[in-house]
Amino acid sequence: MSEEVTVGRRHTLVIPKSIREELGLEEGQRALIYVEGGKIVIEPFPGDPFKTLGEVVGEPYDEAKEEKRVERWLKRHAGR
Repeated sequence: MSEEVTVGRRHTLVIPKSIREELGLEEGQRALIYVEGGKIVIEPFPGDPFKTLGEVVGEPYDEAKEEKRVERWLKRHAGR
């Protein structure tokens, strides 16, 4: 899916409703933005990172033990 948008004041872009709905984007949700092959790529982070973290590492979460595992997962899912 693609839609044409216009760069606005202060270089803002409005993500069209159809794309927001397809991706489940919500206001205030964080995203990663980077350039790849001359294109702008925007990758939304999960809506509830703590829920996702619990699903990935299980409970209870031990930061010292799980930190590297979580970093690898985030990098894989953030496209980096």
